[in-house]
Amino acid sequence: MKIVIAGAGAVGTHLSKLLSTENHDCVLIDDDDERLGGVDGNYDIMALCSSPTSIKTLKDAGVANADLFVGVTRRESRNITACMLAHALGAKKTVARIDNYEYLQPQNLEYFRQVGVDSLVYPEVLAASDIISGLKHSWVRQRLEVHDGALLLLGVKLRDTCQILNQPIKDLCGPDDPYHIVALKRGEETIIPGGLDVLLNGDLAYFMTTSEYIPYIKRIVGKEKYEDVHSVIIMGGGKTSVRAALTLPDNMHAKIIESSLERCERLNQLIDRSNVMIIHGDGRDLGLLHEEGIKNTQAFVSLTGNAETNILACLTAKKLGVRKTIAMVENLDYVSMAEGLDIGTIINKKTVAASHIFQMMMRADVRNMRTLMLADSEVAEFVAAEGSRITKDPVKALGLPRGIAIGGLVRGKQGILVNGNTQIEAGDSVIVFCHRHMLDKAEKFFKKSLLGW
Repeated sequence: MKIVIAGAGAVGTHLSKLLSTENHDCVLIDDDDERLGGVDGNYDIMALCSSPTSIKTLKDAGVANADLFVGVTRRESRNITACMLAHALGAKKTVARIDNYEYLQPQNLEYFRQVGVDSLVYPEVLAASDIISGLKHSWVRQRLEVHDGALLLLGVKLRDTCQILNQPIKDLCGPDDPYHIVALKRGEETIIPGGLDVLLNGDLAYFMTTSEYIPYIKRIVGKEKYEDVHSVIIMGGGKTSVRAALTLPDNMHAKIIESSLERCERLNQLIDRSNVMIIHGDGRDLGLLHEEGIKNTQAFVSLTGNAETNILACLTAKKLGVRKTIAMVENLDYVSMAEGLDIGTIINKKTVAASHIFQMMMRADVRNMRTLMLADSEVAEFVAAEGSRITKDPVKALGLPRGIAIGGLVRGKQGILVNGNTQIEAGDSVIVFCHRHMLDKAEKFFKKSLLGW
């Protein structure tokens, strides 16, 4: 596929590197030569130093033949303009990064489609959604809902209190068991497990289940002593903090600690909620944390613009007894270090936004796609097309490549865990797990076949 990306900032650079490793024809446009210099020679990317809203530049980049055009410069208006021009010049699909939440309202999305912008991405909104999802269960590292909770993905760090350690997965995840283990992160290795694999102390295990079995999973993984989250301290008052505060469940209370008095005043204007309090101060100040009740807080979220500060703040909160910590880590080089320090949930806006954009490239019907950043794997929700290969045989007879697993499906509104005897039907929403760079192989099973199988 041919992809043109306007903007060599954090999201654009990360996305172009990701796409180049998938053997796509990728062009990166930016009018700042220094930003383009951040793309080293190890990636097969064509770089153009010019304005992304120049018609000549867009033509030179081959937008007329582009399968996808992505506008992710720092300026929202520039992204929208570039997408409109790219659409007019022939780009098949366009996506623009925005900073205005109003544009995401359902009644406004059709307007953008009419002017040539097929999709909008607001990284801070996506990151805030992950944060709120993670806060719903203090014992879970990563949580993903499918079809309003018909199925749930829970990433859990296993300790020696876990009741299902050292047992073959085939003995744990049979046809009648209420969960499937669909991925494991063990040290630096990512495993899409088979029946003979076992769970070990220290594994990060991803469970697929339905909502009624969450208490059961909490018990068997030895996390019963973890309290539900009712009180949260958020360090940093940026856009992600605002979006998280505005979507915080009513049964939770949050305190946002922000060092800038001017920003505190602005936060008070933006967040008009009785369960959110704005505190002026330094979130690294132990005296302030004690004063604001850190001992009685179930979750600490650090969302400053500095990854090192966020990691250290979460480590400090853990030492003070907070069970659930979430850190914004924008520098991907720090992610493995943060995981090694066991700080808890890690949020990265680049990977969240890239996953959202990446799903637009799929030829099959993909409703949702996420990168399991810590596990170096992908999870995607494919809709089985009429006549597709996935509907031809029971799962055990499909010949799925090693490294690809099906965790569950949603038929109508019912979540169903998949086993080898399951027959997938056209229209089913199927949750697929695979190693990174194998999503294209999984996609082939869900596309409508013109040749038959």
